[in-house]
Order: sequence, then structure tokens, then C-alpha cells
Amino acid sequence: MTADELRRTPLYDEHVAAGGRMVPFAGWEMPVQYEGVAAEHAAVRERAGMFDVSHMGQIGTSGPDAERFLQFAVSNDVSKLAAGGAQYSCLCADDGGILDDLFSYLFADGSYLTVSNAANHEGDLARLRTLAGGFDVAVADLAPEHSMIAVQGPAARDAVTAVTDGELPSRMHTASLEVAGAPALVCGTGYTGEDGVEIILGNDGAAGVWRALREAGVTPCGLGARDTLRLEVCFHLHGNDMGPDRNPIEAGLGWCCREETGFAGSEAVAAARAEGTAERLAAFAITGRGIPRQGNPILLGEEPVGTVTSGTFSPSLGFGIGMGYVRSGLAEPGTEVEIDVRGRRRSAEIRKKPLYAKSN
Repeated sequence: MTADELRRTPLYDEHVAAGGRMVPFAGWEMPVQYEGVAAEHAAVRERAGMFDVSHMGQIGTSGPDAERFLQFAVSNDVSKLAAGGAQYSCLCADDGGILDDLFSYLFADGSYLTVSNAANHEGDLARLRTLAGGFDVAVADLAPEHSMIAVQGPAARDAVTAVTDGELPSRMHTASLEVAGAPALVCGTGYTGEDGVEIILGNDGAAGVWRALREAGVTPCGLGARDTLRLEVCFHLHGNDMGPDRNPIEAGLGWCCREETGFAGSEAVAAARAEGTAERLAAFAITGRGIPRQGNPILLGEEPVGTVTSGTFSPSLGFGIGMGYVRSGLAEPGTEVEIDVRGRRRSAEIRKKPLYAKSN
């Protein structure tokens, strides 16, 4: 894809004006960093940072069969979701492979908004429309109409409250509010391990909200810090830590799968849960020097026993961390392995998730 073919969010000019270094990402031109990954990471862990996530997909589901349809389409128990609530789930292929991981929000009128990963949006939309056959439901692409800003960190809620006309929702809940004068859906969700909210609003209001949050002391952050933050708390990245070739059970996402609902792919997920899987996704820490990267072999002695799916240097912990698939018997915390980092063997240990917590 050439530079001319990359899409830009309504906040592109704000990123450029703030010195954002723009890079291609999932077909979009997005900021990877402003001041620097370490500084932006620290801003989120210690104060408040914000991310432009307008490239994420947004899909609306409405109609008399909306709940029954989503119950069939996604892995979690949608019937447990109350109006104003949020729920995490997987979208699976018929063979149980993970096509995407999603957040769905239920509105008082019985309709839903589902947020998908940017690279998977078109495929998710096609999958949902295929599954909708036989249901009295409308599946709509809402992504072109909306922008999305994630505000995360211990001071995030105070900063958003300062420019908002009402009370912010609690974790995994939503509220319709005005943010800096723009009507918005404020969601108590995020991807950093910190408290905060995600603000979904019309494109016309995005730049004004971004500027108001900057004036309230929120630090603009790029994709680089978003990745280090999520990996410290072992949040999955689709395309790295899961994908169509991985089942939710081996990916450690069995907790958001309710096979009894009969969702598409549930039989394969149930079989994996009952029979076990050859590999499991495990978190690890480098116990000496070295920074692991995606694709590095995981070794036990001279034998390859797995592959790194995500790896980075942890700004909060001060050493290399990652996740990767290993033989199931080696996935227990305390297991000592080695990571082949560009031909150099680095000592590592399988660790309990999350790798970073406030008590660290």
C-alpha cells in the first residue's frame, strides 16, 4: 500500500501539529510516537495519556433479533449484558479459529455497538452479515461516522470529568455525555491496564475534544506506547498473540467463551477445552539482557519448544518481556526457557499474567 492509499483519521492534523511521527498501520497513517515511547508510557502509568483509536472498526446491530443474533455470532453470553454495559468476546470461525476479539456495548433501545480491530473490520463485517442470515437484524458499518479517543491513566477520569457534563461510567459500563460540547458515548474500557475511558463521537467533534483534553493536561500517545502498555498487562494483540490459526482455549481466552450458547465455532472450542491443546500462550520475562521480538524461537536446551508472538522492553519493569506459544506442559509459571534473540540465547522464565501490576 502506497502513502497515497493510506487512510487518515479526523485527528491527523492534530497529530502532525503535535510532532507525531506518522507510520502505516493496518491501512491507516497513525502516530507511532510524539515525545518518545518511554515518556508516553510513563505518562499513562503515572498520570494520563490519550490515544487516537479512530481507526478501530465499529459495527451496529439492531432489530428484533439483535440479542439472539449476537449470541450466535460471538463467544460470550450476550444475554448477561445489561443496557449500558460492555462485554468482551471472540469472533470465531466455524473451526474455532479466532477471527477477532471484540467489545460490544448494549444500548437502552436493544441495539448494540461492536468495536473491532482496524485490520479485521471489513472481514468482521462480512462474517457478521453472513451469520445474520435467518435473523431479523440489521448489521451496519458505523466506522466512517465516528472517531474514538482512549484516555488512560490514574488521572484520566479527572481530566475527562473536567470537560464533561456528567458522571463518567464505571468500568465496563457506558454513558451518553457531552465531552467538550460534543455528544459522545463514554465507555469504561481500555487497553493499557490503567483506569480510564474510551470516547466515541462524531468525526466533527473529535479535534475539539482532543484539544480540550490536551489543555486538561492529557499527554498525546502513539502506537508504540500502546503496545508496551498492553504487553505489560498481557492483553492480546490480534495478528500476534491470536488469529484464525489459534483457538480461544490455547490463547487463554476460554473465560470469554460460553459454548453452551451455541455460538458459531462453539463445538470446536468445547472440544479444545475438553481435550486440551498442544500449545498454550504464556507470558515470560527475560532474566538477563536482551529484548525479545515476534518470531524469536523459544528453546528448552537445544530443542525449539515455542515461538514469541509479542516482545518488547518493559519501561515499567526495566527488562525484556513477551508472550509466546509453548508446549502446554511448559506454560506453568517458573518454567525456565531461553529465547533466541537474533542468534543469541537469552535466559527467560515463564511468568504469571499480568507481568506488570500496580504492586510491582
